[in-house]
Amino acid sequence: MSESNPASTHVEGEGLRLDVDFSAPSGDTVQVRYRLRNDGAAPLAVFDRGNRHAVLTKRQAPGAIGVPTFEETGGGDVVLRHVAPPQADAPTGPTLPPTPLALKLEPGASIEGEFGFSIPASAPPRRVRWCLGVAAFDDVDFFSPEATDAGEVWQAGAGAIARQRVLCTPWFGMAAGRFGRD
Repeated sequence: MSESNPASTHVEGEGLRLDVDFSAPSGDTVQVRYRLRNDGAAPLAVFDRGNRHAVLTKRQAPGAIGVPTFEETGGGDVVLRHVAPPQADAPTGPTLPPTPLALKLEPGASIEGEFGFSIPASAPPRRVRWCLGVAAFDDVDFFSPEATDAGEVWQAGAGAIARQRVLCTPWFGMAAGRFGRD
C-alpha cells in the first residue's frame, strides 16, 4: 500500500494505523484492501469478522471477513461499515440481534484483509467511504473464542460494542478513482 497512490490512504488512531487501498472495477463495485497495525500496549478487538448468525447459518466461514453494511447518505454518497451495531435493550433471542464477532489483535501485530462489494444503491455511487470499528480488548466483554486461520475470533458483548471507536477513510471518488476528489 503506497501513500503516493491516490487510491491509497491511511487513518491513524490512538495506538493504531489503518492503511487502505480502494479500486472501483465498475461504477457500482468497490474492492477494498487494508492493513491494520496495533502499535498500542494492549490488545484490540477488530469488528470486521461479521456476526455469529452468519457463521451459524454457513453464509460466512469462521474467521472470514464479514459483508459490510452500507448506507446511502444522499447526493450519491455511500458509507460501507464493518462496525458492531448497537444491541437491543432487551434480549430478543439467540441470534437477533446478531452477535458481532471480533478478531483479537495483539500489541505489535497487524492484520491484512480484502473484500469486494457490489453496492445495491438506488443509483451508482458518486463517492464511497469505509468505516471500521475497533475496541480495547477486555476479557469481561468478550466470550466464546474460536481459533481460526485468521486468528482468535471472539463474540462481543454490549460493553465492547458501546466502547468501540470507528475509523473512517476519506471519501473515495468513484469516477476519479482517488481519495479526496470527486
